[in-house]
Amino acid sequence: MDLDNDVQQTDSSTPNESTDPPQRMSRQQILTLISVASVNFSSMICYSILGPFFPNEAVKKGASQTEVGLIFGCYAICNLIGSLLFGKYIVQIGAKFMLVAGLFVSSVCTILFGILDRVPSGAAFIALCFVVRSIDATGFAAAMTSSFAMTAKIFPNNVATVLGLLEIFTGLGLIIGPPIGGWLYQSFGYEVPFLLLGCLLLLMVPFNIFVLPNVGGVPSKDSFFRLLTHGKIILICYVMFTLSAGLGFLDATLSLFAMKRFGLSAGYVGLIMLGLSLPYCLGSPLIGYFTDKYPVNRSWFMVVGGITTGVSFWLLGPVPIFHIPSQLWLTVFMLGLIGFSLCMTAIPTFPEIIICAYELGFEEGLSTLGMVSGLFAAVWCLGMFYGPIVGGIITQHLSFEWAAAIQGSLGCLGALLLAVYYLCHRPRQESERTPLLSE
Repeated sequence: MDLDNDVQQTDSSTPNESTDPPQRMSRQQILTLISVASVNFSSMICYSILGPFFPNEAVKKGASQTEVGLIFGCYAICNLIGSLLFGKYIVQIGAKFMLVAGLFVSSVCTILFGILDRVPSGAAFIALCFVVRSIDATGFAAAMTSSFAMTAKIFPNNVATVLGLLEIFTGLGLIIGPPIGGWLYQSFGYEVPFLLLGCLLLLMVPFNIFVLPNVGGVPSKDSFFRLLTHGKIILICYVMFTLSAGLGFLDATLSLFAMKRFGLSAGYVGLIMLGLSLPYCLGSPLIGYFTDKYPVNRSWFMVVGGITTGVSFWLLGPVPIFHIPSQLWLTVFMLGLIGFSLCMTAIPTFPEIIICAYELGFEEGLSTLGMVSGLFAAVWCLGMFYGPIVGGIITQHLSFEWAAAIQGSLGCLGALLLAVYYLCHRPRQESERTPLLSE
C-alpha cells in the first residue's frame, strides 16, 4: 500500500466517525507502531538506569540529597519547556524530523553522562550533571511529543488502545532498565551502563529514519492557554501532575531508602523496582482497550486509580501514624499497586484531553494533537520536576515515610476533585460523549 494513500486515509478519519467494523491496519499504521514502540523501549531503558545507583554515586561525589533531587528535577523542567515549544511548532519543524533529531540528542547525552565519573567531585561534577541532563531532556521532549502526536494522528479512533499497547514497551524499558543498570554498575562500574545503553539508543536513529512514515499537517492559530479554559482539562492536568510527581519522588529517594532500611545492594534495588514497572506494563493494554470501548467510564478509571495510588503511597513507608513497621514485602506490594493504578489513571488522560480540545472547537489535525501532546508532556514533566526536589527536601528534613504520605495525599485530592466534577457534569457528558473506538 502506498504511504501517500495511507496519509490521506488517516487525515480523513476523525474521532467522531462511523460505527463501521474496524479495518486492518494500514502500512503507515504498522510502521508507526514499530517506530514509536522502539523509541519508547530504548528511551525508557536509558531513562530508568539511573534509579538504582546514581543517587548513591552522586552522594559519593559530594552531592546532597537535595542536589540529587535537583539533578533529577532539572531533567523534568527542561523537558517541560521543550514539550510546550515542540508541541506548538510540530507542524513547522516536521513530526518525523523532530522525533529522529530528539532521539539522536538523547543518545549522545546518555553516552556523555557515562564519563562524568571522571570529573572531579564537588561543584564541577554537579554542574556537568545539570548541563548534560538538561540537553538530554530537550531531546527526549522532542521525541516523545512527536511520538504521542503522530500516534493520535494515525490512530484517531483507537487512541487509548494504541497508547496502552505502546506502554507495554515503555513498561518493558522501565522493567529492564533498573536491573540491567544495577547489574552493569556492580559488574563493570559507573561508565558501562551509560555507554552501552546510549549506543543502543543511537542505533534507533537510522532505524527510525528508515521505518517512520512522514506525517504532515496545517499550522493552527490556537494556543495552550485556550486548552486550559476547559475545567476538566485543568483537573486532568492536576491528576497527571500528582502521578508524575510520585514517580519522580520514587526515582530520587526509593533506592536510598531501600539500601538503608533493608540493606539492599544496587542490583536488588533494581529488582524491587520491577514491582512498579511490571504491573504497569501488563495492565496498560487492558486499560487502554476498555477505556476506548467504554469511554464514559474513563473518568471513573482515573478516579479509582488516583485514590488507589494515594493509599499505596501512604503504606509504602508506611506513614508513621499507622504504626506499621517497614517490611520489604509490603514495600514491593505497594509498588505493584502503584504501578497498576498508575496505568488506570494515566492511560485515559490523553484521549480525554483530545475530546475536550475538540469540544472547545480546536481543529482536528496534527497541530492540535501536537499541542495536546505538548501539554500532556509538559504537565507530566512539571510533576517530575516537583517530585524529586520537594520529595528530596521532605525526605532530608523529615523522612521517606512522611514524604511518601504527603505525595499520596496529593494524589487522593486530585482523584476526589475529578470525581466531584464528573458527578456534577455527568448527565451532559453521557448524552454528548462519542467513543473514540469504532464499535
